[in-house]
Amino acid sequence: MQQNPKIKKLLIRVVNNQIRYNNPAETKKTLDRLVSEGYSQQKAKELIASVVMAHIYSIMQTETAFDEALYVRQLQELPKLPVDQDE
Repeated sequence: MQQNPKIKKLLIRVVNNQIRYNNPAETKKTLDRLVSEGYSQQKAKELIASVVMAHIYSIMQTETAFDEALYVRQLQELPKLPVDQDE
């Protein structure tokens, strides 16, 4: 799958803002954990951004509210990536 560099940049900006404002706090904890497991800071942010993208996609498809508990749980499961719940 081809990545759109503009979307990737925006998603990384979301991750950086979550870290900067410590909201949710799990984002920074996840970044620190992934880096301690050997991922580069950039790769760790990309993994976190994949969870952000999965949630944006889900919200757009289902027209439901952001589920912070699910988001945090999926951050805790990284580097395992979120999958489509219909699979």
